Amino acid sequence: MAGYLLWDVDGTLLLNSAQASRLYDRAIEEVTGFRPDTPGPGEHGKTDGQIIAERLAQYDLDPEWHGAIGARLDELSTDLYLSGDAGRKIAPGVHEALAAVRDAGWTNTLLTGNSPTRARVKLVSAGLDAADFDWEHSFFGHRTRARREITENAVASLGDEPRVIVGDTPSDGQAADAARIPFVAVATGAFGAEVLRETSALVVLDDLVSGQDALLAVLSRLETAAVD
Repeated sequence: MAGYLLWDVDGTLLLNSAQASRLYDRAIEEVTGFRPDTPGPGEHGKTDGQIIAERLAQYDLDPEWHGAIGARLDELSTDLYLSGDAGRKIAPGVHEALAAVRDAGWTNTLLTGNSPTRARVKLVSAGLDAADFDWEHSFFGHRTRARREITENAVASLGDEPRVIVGDTPSDGQAADAARIPFVAVATGAFGAEVLRETSALVVLDDLVSGQDALLAVLSRLETAAVD
C-alpha cells in the first residue's frame, strides 16, 4: 500500500444538496421543540458537530442537546437519503478516480464533517459502494467543533503513512495545513478554482474528470518523497 487518500464527501465525492440545511433545523425542532426561524451560519466546510453547536448558540438553546440532535440528524438523514426520493448525486469522475487511486496502490478513505452514518447513507444513496472505502481508517466530524480536530486525529491514527486530503473548500485546506497533511483541491463544490488557488493546495482540479492525471501525479510524487 502506498498511502491513504482522505476524501471529503459533500462537494467532493458528491455534489452539494440544498436539503442539508433543512435537516439540521428539523433535528433541532424535533429534539428541543424550538422551531428555527432564521438562517444559520454558512455551512460549507464545517463539521456536523460545529454546525449543531453554532445553531444551539444562535438560538440560545442548551448545549446539552448536542448529542441528541446529532443522533436525530443521523436518523433523519437515513430516512431521507435511503427513501429513493432524495438520493445524492456523484460528482463527475468519482468512480474512475476511486478506481485509479486504488490501482495506484493507495487506499481510499474518508475525512469528512459528517458522522459515519450520514457519510455512509449519502454515498450509498448516490450509487457508490461503501466497500470502496476503508472505514477503519476514516475520520468523521460529528463530535468535533473544528475541522482541524479531524485532521489531527488522522495524523495520530495513521502515523508515518503517506496521506493526502482531497476537498472542495478553503476549510479543508486550513484543516490539512493544521496537521501538515498535503491538500488537493477540487472545484466541484461551493468554491471556484480561483478561491481554492488561494489555499495551500498542491494542485487545484476543476473536477475529477479533467483532473485525474494531475491527482495521480501528486500521489506519485508523495509516494516517491516518502521512500526518499
